[in-house]
Amino acid sequence: MPEIKLEPSWKARLQDEFTKEYMQTLRRFLQAEKALGKMIYPKGGEYFRAMDLTPFEQVKVVILGQDPYHGPGQAHGLSFSVRPEIAIPPSLVNMYKELESDLGIPPAHHGFLEHWAQQGVLLLNSVLTVEHKQAASHQGRGWEAFTDRIVAALNEQREHIVFILWGSYAQKKGRFIDAQKHLVLKSVHPSPLSAYRGFFGSRPFSKSNDYLSSHGIPPVDWQLPPVN
Repeated sequence: MPEIKLEPSWKARLQDEFTKEYMQTLRRFLQAEKALGKMIYPKGGEYFRAMDLTPFEQVKVVILGQDPYHGPGQAHGLSFSVRPEIAIPPSLVNMYKELESDLGIPPAHHGFLEHWAQQGVLLLNSVLTVEHKQAASHQGRGWEAFTDRIVAALNEQREHIVFILWGSYAQKKGRFIDAQKHLVLKSVHPSPLSAYRGFFGSRPFSKSNDYLSSHGIPPVDWQLPPVN
């Protein structure tokens, strides 16, 4: 793990985590994997990209993912997002379908979600690294405890955040969120394996904006601009 370069508002809240044994163990694991010549995604400077783009006090919506994409050039530190030149993954295709049915926004021609992140949508994976072509290869190595701390800090220190939990994995991770202080939206995962069992028609985008607006918080512009 590189020198901890983290957006200041998050660093202030998470600094102590980096001194704990689980993070030291995780750091050693990642160093050992790289020493063996394994390809790790995303690159080191992008492990914390979601937080770098979305400071603590600006978080409006949290979309919890599981692992980074494990194909070349896909992962860049935001859940569900890929770099502009990369084919749009199937789950994100389904998210775009629901966005169109929910808000009438036509699907973007790319899968680059930084426009959402810059408006306060924290696109957080539970596990922040993965080995090339090895799905879930870094689960159980310590990242889950770190990202639990992120969710807990938002739950405790903020109010009126929308937490979007798609699938059982995200719902388990978000089980302690206070639904009196925040809006918790749950459905099956947008993956092609499950989307037809309740993701389509769940209207998470309009529900998020309605909730934010009702608390005097500017809604998210979910329409993604074109990228070069």
